Amino acid sequence: MRPRTVIAAIAAAAILLPSATTNAAATVTVPASGTSGGAAPPPDDQFQKVTLNDHPGEPMDLAVLPDSRVLHTTRKGEVWLHDPKTGLNTLAARLDVYQHDEEGLQSIALSPGFGQGSKKDDWVYLYYSPPLGTPTDDPATPDVNEGDAPLTGTPDDFAPFKGLIRLSRFRLTGDTIDLRTEQRVLDVPVDRGICCHVGGDIVFDAQGNLYLSTGDDTNPFASDGFTPIDERPDRNPAFDAQRSSGNTNDLRGKILRIKVRADGSYSIPRGNLFRPGTPRTRPEIYAMGLRNPFRIELDRSTGDLYVGDYSPDEQEADPRRGPAGTGKWTTIRRAANYGWPYCATARLPYVDYDFATGASGAAFDCAAPVNESPHNTGRRELPPVTQPQVWYSYGPSAEFPQLGTGGIGPMAGPAYDYDPRDTRGRTAVGWPKYYDGVPLFYEWTRDYVKAFHRDGRIEDVLPSLVFDNPMDMEFGPDGALYVLEYGDGYFQENEDAQLARYDHIGNTGNHTPVPAATASVTAGHAPLAVSFTADGTTDADGDRLSYAWDFDADGRVDSRRPEGSFTYEENGLYQATLKVTDRHGRSAATSVRIVVGNATPVVELVRPVDGDPFTFGDVVEFEVRVTDDQEVDCADVTVDYILGHDDHGHPQTTARGCTGSIQTTEPSGHDPETDELTGVFVATYTDPGGDLPPLTGTDRVVLQPTR
Repeated sequence: MRPRTVIAAIAAAAILLPSATTNAAATVTVPASGTSGGAAPPPDDQFQKVTLNDHPGEPMDLAVLPDSRVLHTTRKGEVWLHDPKTGLNTLAARLDVYQHDEEGLQSIALSPGFGQGSKKDDWVYLYYSPPLGTPTDDPATPDVNEGDAPLTGTPDDFAPFKGLIRLSRFRLTGDTIDLRTEQRVLDVPVDRGICCHVGGDIVFDAQGNLYLSTGDDTNPFASDGFTPIDERPDRNPAFDAQRSSGNTNDLRGKILRIKVRADGSYSIPRGNLFRPGTPRTRPEIYAMGLRNPFRIELDRSTGDLYVGDYSPDEQEADPRRGPAGTGKWTTIRRAANYGWPYCATARLPYVDYDFATGASGAAFDCAAPVNESPHNTGRRELPPVTQPQVWYSYGPSAEFPQLGTGGIGPMAGPAYDYDPRDTRGRTAVGWPKYYDGVPLFYEWTRDYVKAFHRDGRIEDVLPSLVFDNPMDMEFGPDGALYVLEYGDGYFQENEDAQLARYDHIGNTGNHTPVPAATASVTAGHAPLAVSFTADGTTDADGDRLSYAWDFDADGRVDSRRPEGSFTYEENGLYQATLKVTDRHGRSAATSVRIVVGNATPVVELVRPVDGDPFTFGDVVEFEVRVTDDQEVDCADVTVDYILGHDDHGHPQTTARGCTGSIQTTEPSGHDPETDELTGVFVATYTDPGGDLPPLTGTDRVVLQPTR
């Protein structure tokens, strides 16, 4: 690893880079964005996208192991493992998690010394929501959803929904995460039963310090798209981000920095925002004043922490309330306050607004913010707000026009650490030196990746290749870029969701073959005879290909011919995998799911149906029909209501039962006449399985609001 200096993503000819503890700034002059100043990027045809797993569940986060195996998580609690040697995708763990709005299994990371000779450091870190007995909907009461926290009430009414999200670590044994080895590291208290922003991300620096990002855990749909600071005494505190992001004594809306000890406990590194023992503060806090820092990355060569922070939804500024929604990206080198919920940036304050009277007060002072909320348990006087290095809204950005227009979903990507050894040989996939030390920025809502060059250029990365709602990315030990794509859709496994690897093949010109596999039948009872074919497999170079079928996913090759057959003697769920390799050793795999002895449930939303009249705030009656070869238990049917916004969504509630009703919400700050808003209903049922693997069926209806 080499020391390097990274001046991150500067789009103006001169930009102010403030210190971490003051609004004063020094001026740094750099070339204007879009100007020439470096070599042209390698052309897109020198890269190739290779699908590793096209059935990843609802994908959340990934971690690439030193041997290029890949772990990735789903919201409902699964951890999948991709093995490039066999092409198999196997279940490494399944956690029991609480699921309501955005909670579930979030992030995954490897200990910094993983696979480097010391088994004592081979830990897998997971950030997840344990069930805890939090109330959930009772199907026996179809007109009441016991899993929804009350919007108004008393502290006793809100108490049952006090929960937490847990950071723990586990041992990876072979291809399995042993859940019995759990060491609980840190709990982040949250308010359950109400949306939103409870995600988190985990990274490590070169000193072994762990960084955990946390969202503000605050409902954004009753503040007109501006800052949620509702202090009314009977209001659920989840409508006031001053209790979390703006609270020096709370772990939410922060980036936490700790050093984990051998027994799973932790110490506090020097240089955090508050010294240990400082009254009404949490010493774990490294950065505060963040809304939803969903993705962070750290360059261990420089110590630079890259942070992307999500935006509120209002598309136009209002002098009575404050600025339009603003997404941010920044490099953090020392502890700081980034202003939320008082300031969108150090130069864009919100206006103090009284939700009881509807009166607007003065704009907040970003140089000396004060937290006077009755929900605040921390210090009243807060550190001054630090200006991010990149900020943008829904329309064209005067400062950063290369970011385009659209939704706001900023994600901090990794900086590439070039190693020439990764670019040598006919099977090399390592990215070229052009990207050495360059942090990547990706936009979840705009489906692109940008390079933030040290000389100030903002440049498209592989614009002709598809990045379909990129959810997470990191460079692997082979120098390739691994990407988890969410696809288009809401809180389920979407058709385009996948784990993919983006290879650089420019030094060889040799493409990876693209496998295709089909089966004569994909379900039935044992003994089940199935014929397979690789028809449709292609190779751009016309290379002679070799085939390896693993029909029962036991890690052993069953056939080396393009076609084959197999009889499944035992009931179960099998991923029949085909791995195809060209004459130079490049390979890729695909699979066909074979279900023996258990049919996948067929789920149908009978009500509502597409085209039904719908207005936000309506009570929507639902009816779900499930057809299965096992007895159906309606208590296991779930219906999620999601507020669709542009091409993403915010889950609002989860109901249970084959029939019932859902109280939809009125998203303040949105105009259904002009905004791209929808009401999305997703029905899901997982059969009991018994001695067989449980199988899941889903159905989705999208309602357009009446205009």
